[in-house]
Amino acid sequence: MAIQEHSSLQQHSSIDYSQIVQSPSFQRLMRTKKQFILPLSLFFLAFYFALPILTSYSKALNNPAIGSISWAWIFAFAQFIMTWTLCVLYSRRAAHFDEMVEQIKREIKEGGKG
Repeated sequence: MAIQEHSSLQQHSSIDYSQIVQSPSFQRLMRTKKQFILPLSLFFLAFYFALPILTSYSKALNNPAIGSISWAWIFAFAQFIMTWTLCVLYSRRAAHFDEMVEQIKREIKEGGKG
């Protein structure tokens, strides 16, 4: 087992990570992830902080929505739904990111053989 670990370490130490970072495939992966994660993160933060800001500085969410349940409670519950939805969206998209990573790994192996 120690021999396998040693050969695995040698294999990893011979990888040129700066070359990988500069490769078009890696750049495409990072651009794709950024285009997905940044807008979702900004939406999450805006939606998350809207509740305490609106309840602190406004009376808009104090009005009844359904019976004696105010809009603040609806908004708070919507945050749970939003969190679960974003989690599902990211989990589905992560599979695509994983495919892109596997493609990069194949390119590295093919480049190392030549």
